[in-house]
Amino acid sequence: MLTNRQETILKVIVEEFIQSAEPVGSKLLVDKYGLNYSTATIRNEMNYLEQVGLLEKTHTSSGRVPSTQGYRYYVENLMDDEELFEAKNELQPYMDMSVNIPLEDVIQKSCDILSNMTNLTSVVLGPDANAQTLAHIKLFPLDKNTAVAVFVTDQGHTENKTFKFEEEISLEDIQNCTDILNDRLTGTPINEVVDKMNEIKPILAHSVKRHEALFNAFMQAFIKFANDNVYYSGASNMMYQPEFADIEKMKNLMKMLDDSDLWRNIGDNENRLLIRKDGSSNELIWLDDNMAVITSSFQAGDEVGKLMVVGPSRMDYNKIMQILDLAAAFIESQYKRRF
Repeated sequence: MLTNRQETILKVIVEEFIQSAEPVGSKLLVDKYGLNYSTATIRNEMNYLEQVGLLEKTHTSSGRVPSTQGYRYYVENLMDDEELFEAKNELQPYMDMSVNIPLEDVIQKSCDILSNMTNLTSVVLGPDANAQTLAHIKLFPLDKNTAVAVFVTDQGHTENKTFKFEEEISLEDIQNCTDILNDRLTGTPINEVVDKMNEIKPILAHSVKRHEALFNAFMQAFIKFANDNVYYSGASNMMYQPEFADIEKMKNLMKMLDDSDLWRNIGDNENRLLIRKDGSSNELIWLDDNMAVITSSFQAGDEVGKLMVVGPSRMDYNKIMQILDLAAAFIESQYKRRF
């Protein structure tokens, strides 16, 4: 258990490091923050905080930086509440929209807003399409070689796919194919659609002249639909964070962002902290000493999605959690308009 003085010093060090990304020394705490202790007393307390694992000393400076354990203590015990109007103002125009837009567009827009407002990288894990069933398919021809297909699930999730055919496809073939797929696939769980497509291929061959081109196009679209529910925005923002100036660290980050399984299973990470605050809950996950992820969940019918902000360990946790909660409420409000 820390004393009030130790908690004050730890809190100021964490908040200064969040702003500056520079090691914090005792003189700065006195000069900038006006702490009513001598520099010698502050150094002694910093030594203690280092001994108990809450601070770390860098090789390039006599100052200290928070450890992962120090961040955890700060989030659990020292973080202040604050009002956040900027996020509300940014999201309000979208929350007031009277025209429904596809749920995946809402999710992507939320992802973009998160990255823009935090200057960090955002990841959104959309509702799992595999737990949904196919409601219907619509196919809109653009010309003789191009068409746009729209797949809609019982949960309101949609996927748009543009098909470019090497050979001309007639309107009759497009309509016949769409009618057969709707007749045979409506109500099918998304993760079973690909297998069922193979079963109805002979029916397509009998009724649709250019069945092979249409079959292959729909098959690829369904495979994508069943697996691609991870959205990204602002990956390049991490280049401006001093922690990722090292090219190898940046390469590792890019590999992580390409690993969709990592984000789908992020909740299984052992180094996570559940934060319950003001009726909402967030998870804070430290991936390593330099990088952390803050998550917030949103409800879309019977399914749950997840919003994430990826940044350096020193990011402003309180501000980002509030932005995430507002974005989650925005997605839920848009979803409820559909049902």
